[in-house]
Amino acid sequence: MLKPPDFSDEALWKQRFRTPKILWAQLAAAEPQRGLVCTNASGVNQLYAWSVATQQLRQLTTHPEGKSRGQIAANGRYVFYLEDQQGNELGHYVRVPFAGGKPQDLTPTLPPYASTSLSEARSGRLLGLIAADATGFQLYLLDQTSDDQLAPPRLLWRSPALCGGLTFSADGTVVVVATTERTGTRAFSLLAWETASGKLICELYEDDTSFSPIGFSPLAGDQRLLVTSDRSGFNRPVLWQPASGAVVELPLADVPGELDVWDWSADGSQLLLCAVQQACYRLLTYSFVTQQAQPLHQPQGTFGSGQFTASGEVLVTFSNADQPFHLLALQPKTQETRTVLAAGSAPPGRPWRSVTFPSLDGVAIQAWLALPDSEPPFPTILHAHGGPTSVTTEVFAPGCQVWLDHGFAWLSVNYRGSTTFGREFERAIWGQLGHLEVEDLVAARHWLVAQGLAQTDAIFLTGGSYGGYLTLQTLGKYPDLWAGGMADVAIADWFLMYEDQAETMRGTQRSLFGGTPQEKPEAHRAASPITYAEQVTAPILVIQGRHDTRCPARQMQVYEAKLRSLGKAIDVHWFDAGHVMGHNEQNLRDQETRLRFVYQVLQQPQR
Repeated sequence: MLKPPDFSDEALWKQRFRTPKILWAQLAAAEPQRGLVCTNASGVNQLYAWSVATQQLRQLTTHPEGKSRGQIAANGRYVFYLEDQQGNELGHYVRVPFAGGKPQDLTPTLPPYASTSLSEARSGRLLGLIAADATGFQLYLLDQTSDDQLAPPRLLWRSPALCGGLTFSADGTVVVVATTERTGTRAFSLLAWETASGKLICELYEDDTSFSPIGFSPLAGDQRLLVTSDRSGFNRPVLWQPASGAVVELPLADVPGELDVWDWSADGSQLLLCAVQQACYRLLTYSFVTQQAQPLHQPQGTFGSGQFTASGEVLVTFSNADQPFHLLALQPKTQETRTVLAAGSAPPGRPWRSVTFPSLDGVAIQAWLALPDSEPPFPTILHAHGGPTSVTTEVFAPGCQVWLDHGFAWLSVNYRGSTTFGREFERAIWGQLGHLEVEDLVAARHWLVAQGLAQTDAIFLTGGSYGGYLTLQTLGKYPDLWAGGMADVAIADWFLMYEDQAETMRGTQRSLFGGTPQEKPEAHRAASPITYAEQVTAPILVIQGRHDTRCPARQMQVYEAKLRSLGKAIDVHWFDAGHVMGHNEQNLRDQETRLRFVYQVLQQPQR
């Protein structure tokens, strides 16, 4: 039964949005009594210095739009992050002392750049970053003395192709980068250099295989690098020796699904593994001595990150439908679990369950279903995650529970392009974006109706980033199936996107399409929601960031103007930040806008 919208300040859904949570935590590699935590305890995602012995957190950043990315130096004396303007993700890396203080620019002589790759050698003697600008991707190294003095950045390599995954050997003598220069697609090869001479020493490349660097052995002089390879059809860890080029498979064939390595124990004897199959998590440790993997005793839900402690415990961030992300310690020997850093107390929510249905072409699609406490059929929210190389897993989601509170059903679809379902599933969309994913969302609607769960005239699409894009694309390609759509920080025109976005995202776009808009015009046109503007019939709500460099403002302004010129119903709300808004109250206001939009649509006469 649909309930009246609750906009009161005490509403349960508002309490969930305001609940403090631990988004992630990181220990300093060589000083494990110091750590870095990201939490929204202040109401905005910020970085905090973490004293592990006392469990005290001290706020380091105060950015109005939030700061959700950063890392702590190996020696624990500094914290690094990208200093940008109003969340536009363009600027310079800076460091601030662990004790607090003014940010120091690491690269004052460079022009502003976009970057998601900063790394430090465990020895502390080298920093490295990949800076992306209009000229492409540049790999810079910064020598560092024992008293933390930094030399000016020196350019080691540049490429026009998408690059990332920067990592150093423990002693800093070797650096490895993942690049799509070989393939021109989303498949990566790896390049390794000697840092002192700048000599390229090895490349890891195989036809139709993508590699991703995880991390070198923590032992000085040990040049083994853990890498994931999707050769088997799923991402699996292998050991690569850049000096010799040798690749060694780990005996983990009996662990199903995607398998990632989260940490390497300080003595080099164990690995912390995260297996994900059909969007469900399983944690294990692997011993190089016994060559066996042992599962950890764990709660069921989603794990965001994990690492070993000096005492042998495993620290993990954890969440499920009822619990916000918080930091747990798992004890492999005793199977005990304890809370290290707690989240706030949140009102209970409705449970999720995994469902599977056939897409329009028969391919099996997994999704997460949650139902309100009443009888079907329900007005329904059909959700698409961002990415596309991401996945929805069971997690504390205020944006889901708000709809369940009001009597809506909710379904989040892991469409083709999602991770953890194998290489073929993930790569199916390459070169033809906005086609198979849309068919998967349409199939989800058909399944909901066939199951008697969804009210056919009250099904709404929603999603953010790539999910926002799929919302607009589906509304245009299958216009008669939807009551409306809500798109956050979305893509509307891939041509204008390419002109205005940061170089990191241009590289991503080229890799997904197999070329630029000029090289692949038909694919870009078919993938752009603006192409189908005339077909749109359902009302649209868009919430977009003015300073977004991933999904820039101009392409959405043009889309809005096009729909208005055609007499279509579209309402665009702008916020003063970039692509990611880590602000509790802003997120709450945006959700209130969505609620008002949906209830307004449901009160209108049927088309």
